[in-house]
Amino acid sequence: MPVAARLTAPLLCWFALTATAAPPPPPAAAAPPTVASDAAAAPREPAVEQVDLETTDGVQVAAWYYAAPRQPKPSATVILLHDLGGSHAEVEPLALALQRAGCAVVAPDLRGHGASCTRLLPSGREDSLDSKSLRKTDIEAMVASAGGRIRDQASMRGDIEAVRHFLKNRASDSGPSLDRLCVVGTGGGATLAALWTMADAAWLPTTTGPQGGQVRAVVCISPVWAVKGVTILPALTSDPLKRDVPVLVLAGRDDRDAVRLFDQLKRSRPQAWFEQRAGQAPALAPKLSRANDADVLLMQFDTRLSGEKLAVHRAGHPRPSSTDPSKLIEGFLAAVFARK
Repeated sequence: MPVAARLTAPLLCWFALTATAAPPPPPAAAAPPTVASDAAAAPREPAVEQVDLETTDGVQVAAWYYAAPRQPKPSATVILLHDLGGSHAEVEPLALALQRAGCAVVAPDLRGHGASCTRLLPSGREDSLDSKSLRKTDIEAMVASAGGRIRDQASMRGDIEAVRHFLKNRASDSGPSLDRLCVVGTGGGATLAALWTMADAAWLPTTTGPQGGQVRAVVCISPVWAVKGVTILPALTSDPLKRDVPVLVLAGRDDRDAVRLFDQLKRSRPQAWFEQRAGQAPALAPKLSRANDADVLLMQFDTRLSGEKLAVHRAGHPRPSSTDPSKLIEGFLAAVFARK
């Protein structure tokens, strides 16, 4: 069976979510023809900007900012994390698909990956980083967000926190908004997304207002249980993922860690789950009537695709389907913001 057909089969009941999450905008009034109308009508690809960020331990983090197309405001602000051993390039098709859907997206090269392979030591000497030689402390530093009472002055600002700091400084009426912040990760990047969501929620409010708990939704694509000794378990047992933040898990049929993760979240939210396991009928928490109302969702595709390959499957396809992974993420985020 073709891959597209295997992906479509288990997803039929997701249609209610993607179809009702965000109604299409009304058609624009036709403009009078002009000499340059054909050129003006030609769609432009939204801009992609490379930005250089820095962590508090001196790592130079390269990141790519996919600004949302011109509109009143982005539909979501997304931090997109690649798998360990990869780079932003592996997930760029998904970044572009979300950008075209109206999201503002930042995809960093995590330390030791891609173009983020330099650390400036206190002595002024440069140290080289390589993904194959990363240790547990390096993984922990990627999600670090702590130290002090004021978040913007934190003594521990890791890779993902540096991206959040960039987004805060770039925020504007028409630009990215931390009020609509979401984190999407693939493989080990999904594990990091969950752990950083926990770190984000740990920031206590100040006299000027809240400074933590900004993550509004998490998407884990083929998450792994542990990365170089750093386990996802603390995040799963913390309040954000255990009770509060909507979570979508996308998985291939062989992604056992993804199913294990979902099952734990399902136990934590027994009245708020939806699942579509490969080869099985869809199921819904007893008190729910539709997938839109679920806070924890599992969509397991009947395919061997996993991680980044699953994430970018059909992203940017000239004839997109509502069952494409990028479209499912788009529908999930739209549903989250439609009800809050």
